[in-house]
Parts: sequence; C-alpha cells; structure tokens
Amino acid sequence: MVSQLEAPVLDSNRPPYIVEGLVQVFTCQHRSFFANVIAQALRIAGQGTPVLVVQFLKGGIAQGCDRPVTLGQHLDWLRCNLPRSVNTPDLEDGEATSLLELWEHTKRVVAEGKYTLVVLDELSLAINFGLIPEGEVLTFLRDRPSQVDVILTGPDMPQGILDVADQITELRRSYRP
Repeated sequence: MVSQLEAPVLDSNRPPYIVEGLVQVFTCQHRSFFANVIAQALRIAGQGTPVLVVQFLKGGIAQGCDRPVTLGQHLDWLRCNLPRSVNTPDLEDGEATSLLELWEHTKRVVAEGKYTLVVLDELSLAINFGLIPEGEVLTFLRDRPSQVDVILTGPDMPQGILDVADQITELRRSYRP
C-alpha cells in the first residue's frame, strides 16, 4: 500500500517561521559612522530583504515622504523635506511639520509590515532636540511587527532607548602615537 502525504502550501512571500527582530543602536560622539550602517542596509537589501533608511535631520534635496530614493529593488531611502540639514532644535513651523510627517509616515509603513529592516538615522539627535518624543520612539519599538529589525543611530542615545536595545555598538576613535 502506498500512502501519499500532502505538503502544506506555503505562501512564497512569507517565510515558514518568524525570526524575532532586533533593536540595534549605533552611537558615537563623532558623526562619521553612517557608512557602516548603510553598508549593512545595502548588503541586506541586496539579498532581497526590504529595507527602509530614514534620515530625519538631513534635508536640502526636496525629498520628503512622497519622493523616496530607491536603491536597487529593495532599499527605500527617505530624507526630510527640509531646505537644509538640521543641527539645532530651533525649526521653523514648516520644517517641524515636515519632520513630524516623516516620523508619522515611518511609523505607518513599518506597522504595515512593508520593511524587514528599518534604519532611523540620527534619531538620537531628533529626540535630544525635542523634535520627536522619546516615549513615542519607545512605543514604536514595542509595537512594531515582531520580525522587523530596527537600527537607531546618533550620538548621546537616550538611556531609555539603550535599555530596550538588543545590541549597542559604541564606536570610538583610538589615537595611536
């Protein structure tokens, strides 16, 4: 007698199991480490994983939520629709509105499960400038889909963020005589 087993039909768009996403923090006092983070994002996107890179304080190129730069097929890169890069907590009303629109857009697309890796560049500065509330970021991290990895960057990362991070990478310069 021959028996026939029927294999379950798997959705090719979803893995058969879910791997818990990580919260990673990259921080340092100088601002020259983004290359390490973007290299990781490009490597992961090159393997077919959807990646979102959001730069909250970079502007000057009239980008915004509705005009992402797409690198390859799997990496979307957003910058705030600002006429300049932000280096102070003092924003004009239109600039503050643009930054908050980018934050709301980020929360929405992550909640929809569109991306597997999300890089939030210079988020610590946005928090420390009082532009994005730390409590909202903590809620975002807690409520994101469980399989989403999040990388947060910036100097002086708030302790509340560090407390929920799975991995903290602190880069520092070493001087050799």
